[in-house]
Amino acid sequence: MSLRTVTRKLGNELLPMLSSTSRLHSHATSFGFKEVNEEEKARMVGNVFTNVAASYDVMNDLMSAGLHRLWKDRLVSKLNPFPGMKHLDVAGGTGDVAFRILETINKVKLRGLRDVLEDTLEEETQIYVCDINPSMLNVGKQRALERGFGKDRSLVWVEGDAENLSFKNDSMDGYTIAFGIRNVTHIEKALNEAYRVLKRGGRFLCLELSHVDIPIFKELYDLYSFSVIPAMGELVAGDRESYQYLVESIRRFPPQDKFASMIVNAGFQKVEYENLVGGVVAIHSGLKI
Repeated sequence: MSLRTVTRKLGNELLPMLSSTSRLHSHATSFGFKEVNEEEKARMVGNVFTNVAASYDVMNDLMSAGLHRLWKDRLVSKLNPFPGMKHLDVAGGTGDVAFRILETINKVKLRGLRDVLEDTLEEETQIYVCDINPSMLNVGKQRALERGFGKDRSLVWVEGDAENLSFKNDSMDGYTIAFGIRNVTHIEKALNEAYRVLKRGGRFLCLELSHVDIPIFKELYDLYSFSVIPAMGELVAGDRESYQYLVESIRRFPPQDKFASMIVNAGFQKVEYENLVGGVVAIHSGLKI
């Protein structure tokens, strides 16, 4: 067999392998600290939240010592909800943020502000809770029943993808996403969709676990994150791996300044962020003008 024939044969055998490797690399994304295929990530993230749905609220309380409730209160206060608003809460399956928005609107009504807002009140308040995971939505629906919101027509539960929303252009007064955007495969697509569905003057708000930049505090936070949280997940939820992923996904999420730049690139203006607890979490906001 000639050298040319051997070379050609080897080349033909290696070509599919190289092509396959190239495809994997070009479509690789992060799942925690692992590199996986983009199509695989959506399935893997879905499995994580299906596994943790039943214990999600308990674990949030334990991991944050209850602080997540104050962080969500702060998020909703920045939104400044009003009667008659059309609002979209993405990755909000358990209803935590949506319930707060609805309760705030009900308080506004009780304070006797109907006269000031009578034009707005002609329209019915609609709060859409959108989540890609049906298990998380089921938890939210059950919680709505327990809190007396089961028959409230203002709450609309939608199974949907943050990267490909089913809502019309310029249809929402507000958009929130709490502890969800770091789990999407393409953050840029989710931000573009947020911009698309918001009306002019609509506000984007994102509450997300972020990056601590205080040296000593960072070391303690890392120790807690990688040693305590996965162990807690195993003890309480019987699922160490899912909480290991959640911790790793925080470290792979863009730092505050970079994420703010991504929001600007999506078209939003007046973009700013507020660090809470030294950057453990951050609230980013922007306006569609």
